Amino acid sequence: MKNILIVDDEASIRESLMGILQDEGFRTSFARNGEEGLTMVKEESPDLVLLDIWMPGIDGIETLRRIKEAHPDQLVVMMSGHGTIESAVKATKLGAFDFIEKPLSLEKVLLCIQNAMKIGDLVEENRSLKAKIAKEHEMIGESPPIRILKEQIGIAAPTSGWVLITGENGTGKELVARAIHTFSKRANKPFIEVNCAAIPEELIESELFGHEKGAFTGATTSRKGKFDQAHEGTLFLDEIGDMSLKTQAKVLRILQERKFERVGGNRTIEVDVRVIAATNKDLEEEIASGHFREDLYYRLNVLPFHVPPLRQRPEDIPALTKHFLDYFCSKESRETKTITPAALEVLKIHPWPGNVRELKNIVERLVIMTPGTTITEKNLPAAIGKKAAGTRGVALPGGDSATYREARDHFERDFIIRKLEENEWNISRTAESIEIERSNLHRKIKAFGIELKK
Repeated sequence: MKNILIVDDEASIRESLMGILQDEGFRTSFARNGEEGLTMVKEESPDLVLLDIWMPGIDGIETLRRIKEAHPDQLVVMMSGHGTIESAVKATKLGAFDFIEKPLSLEKVLLCIQNAMKIGDLVEENRSLKAKIAKEHEMIGESPPIRILKEQIGIAAPTSGWVLITGENGTGKELVARAIHTFSKRANKPFIEVNCAAIPEELIESELFGHEKGAFTGATTSRKGKFDQAHEGTLFLDEIGDMSLKTQAKVLRILQERKFERVGGNRTIEVDVRVIAATNKDLEEEIASGHFREDLYYRLNVLPFHVPPLRQRPEDIPALTKHFLDYFCSKESRETKTITPAALEVLKIHPWPGNVRELKNIVERLVIMTPGTTITEKNLPAAIGKKAAGTRGVALPGGDSATYREARDHFERDFIIRKLEENEWNISRTAESIEIERSNLHRKIKAFGIELKK
């Protein structure tokens, strides 16, 4: 039952409103002046306040100001028998939902309350959805690489600098972009995402910059582009390494001049957008091969971020697994499931070529396909179990006294050598087959002291 607080110094008004509202199914309370009203708002958190302007002590306008300072989301409807346009404008500027003149009209009061309650429900639903989305896009993990990444986000997010995020497929580059937006000064403005690899070349300009009616066949109406939609907010250009040189040139111009023209139009549109770009490619190699503009790279690479692959932070796997278990059990309306320590150890040994995305998909499969509420080693996909079993038979440096890091490095070195052999020691093909960047594979070969065969 919704609670309405009536703040009015006239007993007849209070009593008549309380009777009407109770007949309509509302729970009511009252205050005789502004001071009492402030106290009751604090103690009761009413769904709506009906507040008179002319009262002894602090008047309704001052009471409204103090309510909004302490409780910005509180719904307040002002009432006055001496209403003026000036009073209504002032109340609205201070955050009042509506202004009703006395003598009160029953129909108008009830309509105003119904509209206010609908707005209140929408605000609460919006808050709930935002909290749910934030939970789904939360960065999970406390490993040293993730702690460093979170610290960097905390430093960079409040600034206006452009960001370039690098990392393998499935590492969570979008999560980093969303976190930067969430902790920025643009958090209440749009976050617009564009997957540059998923949009056909002939449509990318229309998608980014919009088009005017008649610009091309099928353009029956004008349409805003992603830059337009992201005005005053953040534009996330995912997989920017797959963007054509022609489009790169236009994006560079927008970043420099902060204005553009729609496809088929000649009107200049100015925008205020913070650009965050991401790629799984080595852009320096792309520049060397002539596939990416060097000037755009340096324009975007103001604040560089690198998202580590999952195999470099296995200590985060238990927390990630629990997070995905809880999420999918709730999503699929399944009883909460747990995973045994032995099964977790198997997951920690797996090299995760698909990174966090692969782990998420496997946990979803386990939630759906595992009978009962406990996930054991036997329930894991065969491919993961085989790889884990293979590592158990490997002779480790130091024997049984080998540390976890030594065991992992030993496995990773053998894995890379085996894959190099399978690909005839071709680094590019090997990097593609195990889904890591070529430069990253080079670093690992050097770090593990692997001698390349010709």
